[in-house]
Amino acid sequence: MKILFIDASTKSLCLGIYNNAKVYEYNLETGRKLSSLISVTIKRVVEAAGLQISDIDYFACGLGPGSFTGMRVVIATIKALSYALKKPIIGISTLDILASGVKDANALIVPIIDAKRNLIHCSVYKRKNHRLLRLSPYALLSEEDFFRKVKSNSVLLGDAVALYKDKILQNIKGVKVLDNDYWYPKAHNMIELVLDRIKRKKFMDAFSVKPIYLYPKECQICRA
Repeated sequence: MKILFIDASTKSLCLGIYNNAKVYEYNLETGRKLSSLISVTIKRVVEAAGLQISDIDYFACGLGPGSFTGMRVVIATIKALSYALKKPIIGISTLDILASGVKDANALIVPIIDAKRNLIHCSVYKRKNHRLLRLSPYALLSEEDFFRKVKSNSVLLGDAVALYKDKILQNIKGVKVLDNDYWYPKAHNMIELVLDRIKRKKFMDAFSVKPIYLYPKECQICRA
């Protein structure tokens, strides 16, 4: 089984290949050059794994929430590959991907992504019987709401830690804040979730995959 993973919901492009139990991954901070770099980066990583793009059985992508531009570029790319090669898509929330990197079975896992405008994308997870369970909806919260809702036995990770760490430690007692190794999606953290979706045949196609937008509709781009 061969799977291509892509996520660009944060400032880092996460790209990986799963090839019969081996994972090859590549992470790149693209800035505003994502659109021009994504196709050539996919080609290089696929070839470095000794494959051609036509060898891929499944395409997996992060759906956000996160960078508006990053989500749209990644999903458009995955849609094009899926449609051209007639291969299924597995779409996974970027919050799920971040949470899957934490193996602590005793704590609540709370990934947090900077949503700009002093807002935070987040959700709450728990591991049970080695599986990651989501306990709350994907949320867009103000600082005040976030501090009020997060419980003391939580592990926090994600790029919003860089902005809110001091305030988090001041306002929420007993939390654990992870370092920057846990702030961005990694391909090896996607595999647990992707393989589970494949096992349960939870697929999407080029017409059904959509990004996860949590901002109100008036803050989104609408078609005339």
